Amino acid sequence: MTGRSVDEIVDIAGIGFGPSNLALAIAIEEHNQDLAPGQRLTAGFVEAKERFEWHPGMLLPGATMQISFLKDLVTQRNVRSRYSFLNYLKEHDRLTDFINLSTFRPTRLEFQDYLRWAARTVDVQVDYGTKAVSVTATGDCFEIRLSGRAEGVLRARNIVVAVGLSARLPDGVAASERVFHSHGLLPRLAALPPLRHNRFVVIGAGQSAGEVVGHLHQTYGSSAVHAVFGKYGLSPADDSPYANRIFDPAAVDDFYSSSPELRKQLMSYHRGTNYSAVEPALIEQLYAHEYAERVAGTRRLFMHGASAVTGIDDSDGAVRVDVTHGPTGLTETLVCDAVVCATGFRPGDVRGLLGELTGSVAFEEAGPQVTRDYRLVPTAPLPGDIYLQGGTEHTHGLSSSLLSNIAVRTGEIVRSVARSSAAGARAECAAERAGR
Repeated sequence: MTGRSVDEIVDIAGIGFGPSNLALAIAIEEHNQDLAPGQRLTAGFVEAKERFEWHPGMLLPGATMQISFLKDLVTQRNVRSRYSFLNYLKEHDRLTDFINLSTFRPTRLEFQDYLRWAARTVDVQVDYGTKAVSVTATGDCFEIRLSGRAEGVLRARNIVVAVGLSARLPDGVAASERVFHSHGLLPRLAALPPLRHNRFVVIGAGQSAGEVVGHLHQTYGSSAVHAVFGKYGLSPADDSPYANRIFDPAAVDDFYSSSPELRKQLMSYHRGTNYSAVEPALIEQLYAHEYAERVAGTRRLFMHGASAVTGIDDSDGAVRVDVTHGPTGLTETLVCDAVVCATGFRPGDVRGLLGELTGSVAFEEAGPQVTRDYRLVPTAPLPGDIYLQGGTEHTHGLSSSLLSNIAVRTGEIVRSVARSSAAGARAECAAERAGR
């Protein structure tokens, strides 16, 4: 394996190297700074992508973050960290210029550059272009079998799984050259055959759907864009200060300690902060475009509220989309060049990754059982702990799959591993003394 002894056992193996495990690598480095070599945590990471990327298909021109830059990789855990967004700006000689923007929300393009800068800067072993194929447990460690650029086995005392989310298409819809998820928007648009029908259909009612509609409408000036969603109208995202407290670190404690019934209530109350909701400014912009076209008598933007896509036929160089209006039951067929599904995501497949170890950890109807410090609950002896970054919304709340809490969460995971390592070292010393 690249740069690593085949006999080495690291304290932490990170599966996936997106923002969450990047923040973990930084937390490990900062944890180790004042420790003697024998007390430091060791780590290795694998990432299926060939290089660090963060939603490259949705880096739309001018698109900004939906959270403050202070919710970066480190600040809420360590305000003095060299890996903060502010220090990134300083090192790139843009701090004063950014201040003059008078905003808390940088563009996504700049934030991705910040993440890539941090990934290049942190001192950690990352094997890119490498996929974790399976995980097994031996007597004293986990063995992660790898394929790709760094084939072999990664051995670790603990595992942190951060495999991200997988795109979700509507039921019965198959991806094709002309039908695809918004997550891959930019490269899929670039690969489209020449437009013949000058029409796009976008399915979905969330922020991504609104952004895709706006991008298509602006980029393809001679094409019509049809937005289809089940709501009567687009709902504004609740970005008010009190509602945003659902993303505070303290809210994780409250959510975790709540009953299952209260958790469902809290999720229902605050879904509008993150799901099927669009920033008010974007809603107003889209409405203004639609209204201006009505005035001019030349329509390119169409909003199909209270509607559903009831059929998709991708053949003969076109996609025929049946759109049914719920209140009237009337159906119209749109012949278009592409269908973009901005229909959300599902958690990564933890069961598939764990394979035979799945039977050694507890699952419930909503997902895996997880401790407060993000450990899977074992049902049989394991050589160490398996932590999740993501896939814990049912136990830890809305911030589980978002950037909001990664700085705090990774600090909690590092402290948990450090406690276990220290306890294990004390037990080994006690056993040695007893054997003398």
